[in-house]
Amino acid sequence: MATLADVARRAGVSTATASRIINNSPKPVGEALRRRVLAAVAELEFVPNANAQQLARAHRTAVGVIVHDVSDPYFAEITRGLQRVATDHGRLVIICNSYRDPERELAYVDLLHAHRTAAIVLAGSGYHDAPITARLDRKLRLYEGTGGRVAVIGRHEHAGDAVVPENEHGGYLAADALYRLGHTTIGVIAGPKHLTTTTDRLAGLRRAAREHGHRLTARHIEYAGFDRNGGMAAAGRLLDRNPSLTAIAALNDSMAVGALACLRERGVEVPGRVSLIGFDDMPISVDVTPPLSTVRLPLEEIGVRAMSLALREPDDEPRVEHAAAELVLRDSTAPPPGPAKGRRA
Repeated sequence: MATLADVARRAGVSTATASRIINNSPKPVGEALRRRVLAAVAELEFVPNANAQQLARAHRTAVGVIVHDVSDPYFAEITRGLQRVATDHGRLVIICNSYRDPERELAYVDLLHAHRTAAIVLAGSGYHDAPITARLDRKLRLYEGTGGRVAVIGRHEHAGDAVVPENEHGGYLAADALYRLGHTTIGVIAGPKHLTTTTDRLAGLRRAAREHGHRLTARHIEYAGFDRNGGMAAAGRLLDRNPSLTAIAALNDSMAVGALACLRERGVEVPGRVSLIGFDDMPISVDVTPPLSTVRLPLEEIGVRAMSLALREPDDEPRVEHAAAELVLRDSTAPPPGPAKGRRA
């Protein structure tokens, strides 16, 4: 088993310097030196002294939250829950916006590690990028090895505490509702292709299509940014390519609002000509006309549960909690026009 002296030798520093870095001493240390010591810790699989870890944790007052974009209503609701728990525990919350840039996310983990935060919560989706996910997992394990706590929201490759929304089941609920209404030609506005959230929600829609004897082909799917403008542009492309479609499923409510704007601009009646369903049940979904049918996720509760996990002492096994998805039907969905109308779901 590697010792502190082994780490110091590998990094080319004194044992005192190695100890300060590993145990997050408040004494300033150069960033290059810090990276060298932490690399030696990873290479030698050094396990820090438990008493030193506890001492380091005792001085940590801040927690870090890495979100894709806090201005996105999805992350705003989750962050509200995260902050509520952190405040109740007397913790300062440092919020970092990655803007769905995985390299920036990696840099934020290093920054939060350097600032000796008590915990890091990854509130954004995982990525379909093996080198990036491996690097992220390595940095998070290194952070945990020096006393930090980690919790993630969604599907990530990091083995640890997590709150996992039922994205696949939610996608299934959305498509199943449309097929039960009698729709057979459905367009999908998906989020960015490299995000696990997009993949999972789309997998649920495809499962519902199979069960109802249909297929969602590439012709009926448009990938876009998880925002209003992305949804508006994607809806236009879907309508141009599939003029006979009678329903659109958007994989978040912001994109659904954009799709609604596109349909209104083109004079397409909702739901008389095209039904529309979103995902997440953000507050805006009830304020648009017509109010959006959607799949509800308990966003604030997800944040509460994730921060609660992050601030608890670690367990022998990772704790994984699931957040249920629930179908919410409002006025934006109805049976398709014409004689083939089905019953309301």
